[in-house]
Amino acid sequence: MRTDQHAAHVAVAGHGAGVGWSLGLLVVSVAFAVVAQVMLKAGMNAVGRIGIGGLSAPRAVVMAVATEPRIWAGLALYGVSALFWLVVLSRIPLSVAYPFVGMSYIVVVASARLFLGEHVPLLRWVGVAVVAAGIVLVGLSFRRLTG
Repeated sequence: MRTDQHAAHVAVAGHGAGVGWSLGLLVVSVAFAVVAQVMLKAGMNAVGRIGIGGLSAPRAVVMAVATEPRIWAGLALYGVSALFWLVVLSRIPLSVAYPFVGMSYIVVVASARLFLGEHVPLLRWVGVAVVAAGIVLVGLSFRRLTG
């Protein structure tokens, strides 16, 4: 794309309805990544803990992982997430988009608690709240940038 066309494209994509679509695509990308993480963890829970003994029999470990469907589903969902992410990167600055990936930390912790039954201590929830506050600040700075 020529420089003047690229500048026009960026100007259009960065304002008005384009901002809403861009943030929506960002949320979709993060959602796919979160579901991917939960699927990968569920798959590895089924495979079991890989300890030092697993390192001495790598073929067995690779086969156990390779035959777990939730692992493949998680990897495929990461691929879908990456496709949405590429669209997001074509539309908004990386300095705005990447901090929003922090949403995944929040939703993954909640999902681990809800769907995987993991214990989440209070201090971890405090950390999640700090991440959420940071995302709000980035969102506010993006709003000011776009008018």
